[in-house]
Amino acid sequence: MKFKIDENLPVEIAEVFQLAGHDAITVVDQNLSGEDDAVVIDICSREERTLVTLDLDFADIRNYPPQKFPGIMVFRVQRQDKNLLVTILKRVIPMIESEPVKRHLWIIEETHVRIRGEEKGEFLDGK
Repeated sequence: MKFKIDENLPVEIAEVFQLAGHDAITVVDQNLSGEDDAVVIDICSREERTLVTLDLDFADIRNYPPQKFPGIMVFRVQRQDKNLLVTILKRVIPMIESEPVKRHLWIIEETHVRIRGEEKGEFLDGK
Protein backbone atom coordinates (compact mmCIF):
# COMPACT_ATOMS: atom_id res chain seq x y z
CA MET A 1 0.00 0.00 0.00
CA LYS A 2 0.98 3.62 -0.43
CA PHE A 3 1.09 6.12 2.44
CA LYS A 4 1.91 9.80 2.86
CA ILE A 5 3.10 10.82 6.31
CA ASP A 6 2.06 14.31 7.39
CA GLU A 7 4.64 16.81 8.60
CA ASN A 8 3.30 16.61 12.16
CA LEU A 9 4.56 13.03 12.52
CA PRO A 10 8.17 11.90 12.95
CA VAL A 11 9.96 10.48 9.91
CA GLU A 12 10.26 7.18 11.80
CA ILE A 13 6.56 6.60 11.04
CA ALA A 14 7.42 6.37 7.33
CA GLU A 15 10.26 4.00 8.19
CA VAL A 16 7.90 1.65 10.06
CA PHE A 17 5.63 1.48 7.01
CA GLN A 18 8.62 0.90 4.72
CA LEU A 19 10.02 -1.89 6.91
CA ALA A 20 6.61 -3.56 6.68
CA GLY A 21 6.89 -3.51 2.88
CA HIS A 22 4.76 -0.45 2.14
CA ASP A 23 5.51 2.58 -0.02
CA ALA A 24 5.66 5.52 2.39
CA ILE A 25 6.85 9.07 1.79
CA THR A 26 6.55 12.18 3.90
CA VAL A 27 5.01 15.55 3.18
CA VAL A 28 8.49 16.96 3.85
CA ASP A 29 9.99 14.64 1.18
CA GLN A 30 7.75 16.33 -1.38
CA ASN A 31 8.37 19.89 -0.17
CA LEU A 32 4.74 20.21 0.93
CA SER A 33 5.45 21.51 4.44
CA GLY A 34 3.05 24.27 5.40
CA GLU A 35 0.58 23.51 2.60
CA ASP A 36 -3.14 23.73 3.32
CA ASP A 37 -4.94 20.52 4.29
CA ALA A 38 -6.92 20.67 1.03
CA VAL A 39 -3.71 20.66 -1.02
CA VAL A 40 -2.21 17.75 0.91
CA ILE A 41 -5.33 15.57 0.69
CA ASP A 42 -5.73 16.41 -3.02
CA ILE A 43 -2.17 15.24 -3.71
CA CYS A 44 -2.82 12.09 -1.67
CA SER A 45 -5.89 11.43 -3.84
CA ARG A 46 -3.99 11.93 -7.09
CA GLU A 47 -1.19 9.63 -5.88
CA GLU A 48 -3.62 7.08 -4.37
CA ARG A 49 -1.86 7.42 -1.00
CA THR A 50 -3.42 7.05 2.43
CA LEU A 51 -2.73 10.12 4.54
CA VAL A 52 -1.32 9.42 8.02
CA THR A 53 -1.55 12.39 10.36
CA LEU A 54 -2.05 13.81 13.84
CA ASP A 55 -4.35 16.51 12.41
CA LEU A 56 -7.79 15.86 13.91
CA ASP A 57 -9.41 17.99 11.19
CA PHE A 58 -9.08 14.97 8.90
CA ALA A 59 -11.24 12.94 11.31
CA ASP A 60 -14.24 15.14 10.49
CA ILE A 61 -16.21 13.02 8.03
CA ARG A 62 -18.36 16.00 7.03
CA ASN A 63 -15.31 17.73 5.58
CA TYR A 64 -13.37 14.59 4.61
CA PRO A 65 -15.85 11.81 3.80
CA PRO A 66 -13.78 8.60 3.82
CA GLN A 67 -15.33 7.23 0.63
CA LYS A 68 -13.88 10.17 -1.34
CA PHE A 69 -10.24 9.53 -0.41
CA PRO A 70 -7.71 6.71 -0.78
CA GLY A 71 -7.63 6.45 3.01
CA ILE A 72 -7.04 8.57 6.08
CA MET A 73 -5.35 7.47 9.30
CA VAL A 74 -5.51 9.89 12.22
CA PHE A 75 -3.55 9.32 15.41
CA ARG A 76 -5.65 10.44 18.37
CA VAL A 77 -3.31 10.03 21.29
CA GLN A 78 -2.76 11.78 24.61
CA ARG A 79 1.03 12.01 24.16
CA GLN A 80 2.63 12.67 20.81
CA ASP A 81 6.17 11.59 21.56
CA LYS A 82 8.02 9.67 18.85
CA ASN A 83 8.50 6.44 20.80
CA LEU A 84 4.82 6.13 21.67
CA LEU A 85 3.69 6.85 18.11
CA VAL A 86 6.10 4.28 16.67
CA THR A 87 5.02 1.68 19.24
CA ILE A 88 1.35 2.22 18.47
CA LEU A 89 1.94 2.03 14.71
CA LYS A 90 3.89 -1.21 15.04
CA ARG A 91 0.87 -2.68 16.82
CA VAL A 92 -1.48 -1.41 14.10
CA ILE A 93 0.57 -2.42 11.02
CA PRO A 94 -0.68 -6.06 10.99
CA MET A 95 -4.28 -4.78 10.84
CA ILE A 96 -3.59 -3.28 7.40
CA GLU A 97 -3.60 -6.80 5.95
CA SER A 98 -7.01 -7.71 7.39
CA GLU A 99 -8.98 -4.47 7.70
CA PRO A 100 -10.04 -2.09 4.92
CA VAL A 101 -7.90 1.00 4.42
CA LYS A 102 -8.97 2.30 1.02
CA ARG A 103 -11.86 4.76 1.34
CA HIS A 104 -11.83 4.39 5.13
CA LEU A 105 -10.98 6.59 8.09
CA TRP A 106 -8.86 4.98 10.81
CA ILE A 107 -8.81 6.67 14.20
CA ILE A 108 -5.72 5.21 15.87
CA GLU A 109 -5.75 5.48 19.65
CA GLU A 110 -3.44 4.07 22.32
CA THR A 111 -5.51 0.95 22.96
CA HIS A 112 -7.64 0.44 19.86
CA VAL A 113 -8.43 1.51 16.32
CA ARG A 114 -11.81 2.73 15.11
CA ILE A 115 -12.47 2.31 11.40
CA ARG A 116 -15.17 4.15 9.53
CA GLY A 117 -15.94 3.55 5.90
CA GLU A 118 -18.42 2.63 3.24
CA GLU A 119 -20.00 -0.33 5.04
CA LYS A 120 -23.17 1.25 6.39
CA GLY A 121 -21.09 4.22 7.58
CA GLU A 122 -20.44 2.47 10.87
CA PHE A 123 -17.32 2.12 12.95
CA LEU A 124 -15.57 -1.22 13.02
CA ASP A 125 -13.56 -1.83 16.15
CA GLY A 126 -10.08 -3.25 15.71
CA LYS A 127 -8.06 -4.33 18.72
